[in-house]
Amino acid sequence: MQSARGVDPRPGMRFAMSMIAQGSLPRKREGKLKNMKYDDLILLVDYNYWARDRLLEAVAALSPEQFTRPMGNSFSSIRDTVAHICDAESIWLARWTGEQPTGFKSAERMADVDAARREWVGLEKEVRAVLERLGPENVERTLQYRDMRGAERSDVFWQMLQHVVNHGSYHRGQVTTMLRQQGASPPKSMDLIAFYRGRREKA
Repeated sequence: MQSARGVDPRPGMRFAMSMIAQGSLPRKREGKLKNMKYDDLILLVDYNYWARDRLLEAVAALSPEQFTRPMGNSFSSIRDTVAHICDAESIWLARWTGEQPTGFKSAERMADVDAARREWVGLEKEVRAVLERLGPENVERTLQYRDMRGAERSDVFWQMLQHVVNHGSYHRGQVTTMLRQQGASPPKSMDLIAFYRGRREKA
């Protein structure tokens, strides 16, 4: 396909297709998911809390009124959204340790950003402790649990952990939007590639 000027507008796509044809790039795989390695999971956890710190750095500049201001989002305020991310981590932690979570806690427990940070740092320690206890040989383990509606579920640990990080990324994006809506500065880039670049620069 060419544009009016005779220049292919999709050179990247053509390159990728030629690489697939030569066998240099994998075709779409069907069936079983490839397992994540233990070190990859540690890196993912490192990213999760690196992004958390950037988020909280931006949120710390808010007034108490801005922190709790209703914004009409999935979880009304910035405070409520941060509390939800922590609740989700806490619920998955309970499942990983064989407990049955009872539900979400009141967001009002987070009186300010310092309270949010203390809770989130505590959750980080527990997540890292679970990962360390499991070790490389057990991250592919399937765990049984009941979801919040009481239905029986079974999922692979590394997939659960991926979900926790992805869930946090989704809601951190919502907080970024709410910060902008209030005229506050958004966090520094929380993109995964920014995390990788930072790691390379420190290496």
